[in-house]
Amino acid sequence: ITKGNLFHTSGHLPYYADTMFPPMLVDEETDAEGNVTKAGQEYYLKAMNCPMHNLIFRARGRSYRELPLRFFEMGHDYRYEKSGVVHGLTRMRGFTQDDSHTYCTREQAPAEIKKQIEFFISILQAFGLNDFYLELSTRATDGAHKDKFIGSDEDWETATRVLEDVCTSTGLDLVPDPGGAAFYGPKVSVQARDAIGRTWQMSTIQYDFNQPERFDLEYTAADGTHQRPIMLHSAKLGSVERFIGVLTEHYAGAFPAWLAPVQVRLVPVAEAFDEYVTEIAQRLRERGVRVETDLSDDRFGKKIRNASKEKVPFTLIAGGDDVDAGAVSFRFRDGSQVNQVPVDEAIEHVTRVIAERVNDPAGEKPVRD
Repeated sequence: ITKGNLFHTSGHLPYYADTMFPPMLVDEETDAEGNVTKAGQEYYLKAMNCPMHNLIFRARGRSYRELPLRFFEMGHDYRYEKSGVVHGLTRMRGFTQDDSHTYCTREQAPAEIKKQIEFFISILQAFGLNDFYLELSTRATDGAHKDKFIGSDEDWETATRVLEDVCTSTGLDLVPDPGGAAFYGPKVSVQARDAIGRTWQMSTIQYDFNQPERFDLEYTAADGTHQRPIMLHSAKLGSVERFIGVLTEHYAGAFPAWLAPVQVRLVPVAEAFDEYVTEIAQRLRERGVRVETDLSDDRFGKKIRNASKEKVPFTLIAGGDDVDAGAVSFRFRDGSQVNQVPVDEAIEHVTRVIAERVNDPAGEKPVRD
């Protein structure tokens, strides 16, 4: 929480007030008749991290030699989303934002923006999201809505042109979004399509020339003059919770082995093989694998169904023939099976698939001669 004055300085009050939780009034004093004798102080739950980062930047003098200066935090934010739009992990009132702010010169801004977009793309591809395009959100130009945005026409035109030029240079499709900008500057977002074609807004970067002015941020240039930095807001995942929600939708819960909460489940065919699978589980844990053993009283068939319903990537089965051969049998989420894989080979295969972050289910199956 912080005092309301900070959000007046940043411009979030009143431009963003509808999305913030109402203020908490503290330290107000009244007399016996209920008359206010001492005004209280309004505090707000933090809805964004940029005002606090501005205070850090402003805490001491800054030199051009420090720029670009990048601040990052996993910030806990709270927004009063209307009840009709709150939905699971994808739209929440409290969330964790992987938020960063870059302070740079106008000349440095294009290279910083391009670096951020390339970083966004590399992250999405690492998680198996490969179908995306860019969306450029600009301010409204009609009179009825133009007053929702602050700053001069010239600054908006410059910022929009920089973002558009950088987006065009990436070779990705660029879709306009008139009127979708933040009140303080235009925005580029990466719009990713999931496995069934739904589009989700993921990473964002915003060009802000207003907050440096409102917070009186400055740095000392090479010629000794004091200059305003440009501020770039960016979130790589958006919010961590929402990103997990999108991945869950994209994979329908069947996460790649490297990403799955439980990577391997060991299932003995009978109680006599409990010790055998327990030893294998320990060897896998020593290699950093997330393992469970199903030593319950359930029938063998039910254990296999449970692993299938929970979409565990690798179900390793051990029966009499497997124990005699020092092996296990792999069962996969599609119901296929590879029998009697030597334990050492099975462990190496599992750890390799995880280490290489294989996203294709076909690549998770061992190839046997």
